[in-house]
Amino acid sequence: MTTSTVVLEPTDDKRSARQVARDTRKHEAQARKRLTSKGATIAAIAIAFFWTIPTFGLFITSFRPGSDTQSTGWWTVFTDPSFTIDNYRLALTSGGTALTLAASFVNSLAITIPVVLFALAIASLIAYAFAWIEFKGRNFFFIFIFALQIVPLQMALVPLLSLFSRGLTINDVTIFPGFDLRGVEHSFATVWIAHVIFAMPLAIFLLHNFIAEIPAEVIEAARVDGAGHGQVFFRLILPLAAPALASFAVLEFIWVWNDLLVATIFAPSSSLPLTQSLNSLSGTWGDQWFLQSAGTFISILVPLIVFFLLQRFFVRGLLAGATKG
Repeated sequence: MTTSTVVLEPTDDKRSARQVARDTRKHEAQARKRLTSKGATIAAIAIAFFWTIPTFGLFITSFRPGSDTQSTGWWTVFTDPSFTIDNYRLALTSGGTALTLAASFVNSLAITIPVVLFALAIASLIAYAFAWIEFKGRNFFFIFIFALQIVPLQMALVPLLSLFSRGLTINDVTIFPGFDLRGVEHSFATVWIAHVIFAMPLAIFLLHNFIAEIPAEVIEAARVDGAGHGQVFFRLILPLAAPALASFAVLEFIWVWNDLLVATIFAPSSSLPLTQSLNSLSGTWGDQWFLQSAGTFISILVPLIVFFLLQRFFVRGLLAGATKG
């Protein structure tokens, strides 16, 4: 009696799937090898180290007594450690302007958060129109808006300030100067408008490129089901464009939060942001720069929180919005 053994050969589908997996791993290894090298890694670590030293010194200075910072360098803390938290307390309760740093901190929040929300709302609507609504001159207007990115911000400050000073009256209601709208003073409105205007070119460009990559079949299916532009925008575009919206929100938040020029020109004295008080915190002769170092680390807390909360969207949304054009 003979016994025959049946050998089961893998099917073509399984074999091809395994081959695809092996090829994928091979390509990933080759790409990793081409994009990384020991020399580049060492250089990156060295650059990061030397770049971090001044920041570390500033952080140490923020905890040193003022008398020590004026007589010795921050590196002496390793041989003669002396720390205090009074610098942070004094930084919050004092300021080089009429406002304290704490009051300016609140002003920065009142300026930055509405600007980011207004810019996202307006830019996303315009980007959707450029991407999915046919109208005459669409390409021309999109190129024109994109070209506005090359215009220096400083060139628009004087014309915009002149416009605010002359005012715009609609139905006997003055819109711009002082924003005395029916007896209600909107002290932040000029800064909001200026920042939103300056943010539009980049915001529309990034959001348009992301929204335009959404498959046309999804939009067409929604329209077949009877959805209008409003329903398509709020139910499809906004959820799908969340990475691009988050990436621009991070960029705009950091830009507005760290701004000094626009707020100094357009904000009244009662609405000056954190950067203005921080700029003057070191004193007339710079003899209190230890307070400025403490104020600096107070000012970076909010941007760091925003970045780490949205970091998983940041790179994906930014690259998706910048690769198509």
